[in-house]
Amino acid sequence: MERLAALEAEVKADADAQKARKEAAMAKVKEERAKAEAEKSELRDRQRQLVARKKPESVELVPRDRDDDRDVDHADGLSGAIELAGKANKLKGELQKKPTKGQKSWVKSGLASMLLGPLGWLYAGSWREAVPASAIWLVAAAIATALPAFLSWMLFPILMVVMPLSGIAGAVYALQYNRTGTRQRLFGDGKKKQLKSGDK
Repeated sequence: MERLAALEAEVKADADAQKARKEAAMAKVKEERAKAEAEKSELRDRQRQLVARKKPESVELVPRDRDDDRDVDHADGLSGAIELAGKANKLKGELQKKPTKGQKSWVKSGLASMLLGPLGWLYAGSWREAVPASAIWLVAAAIATALPAFLSWMLFPILMVVMPLSGIAGAVYALQYNRTGTRQRLFGDGKKKQLKSGDK
């Protein structure tokens, strides 16, 4: 009986010890969970504070950048429109101006260049461009007349494009002549366009 009582006491003490350890472990787990929740809550609060600080800055900066871009675009567009209008007005004045003595008529130059091809460039164009182009034009015309009729008719769509371009070039030659008083080149380097009267 004494041994049985001692065994029961030992089993009870062991059960109590296990229960105490279990309760201690549960308390530790609860404590760790509470600590983790507190850390998460603190982290969330910090993130909210950072977001709250950044929002006013972004709200202030984004509209300014957009307004600045719009102002720049508006200014560029306005200055470009004014510059284009000025050039158009200047060109309109040149076109309406009647040629004085020593000047070339852009109407005559344009019509002659459209009807005769590069031969019309000889009126106001640069000799270095008009003479070779006229020679090539005459050779091409001679070849075209020697071709059969159906082949000659095939060149008609090409002429419908080339002749108006030639007329525009002739008109530009005359306008440049009236601006500078000398024959100017249209094709080639910009520095080589302005030629001396003795080397046209």
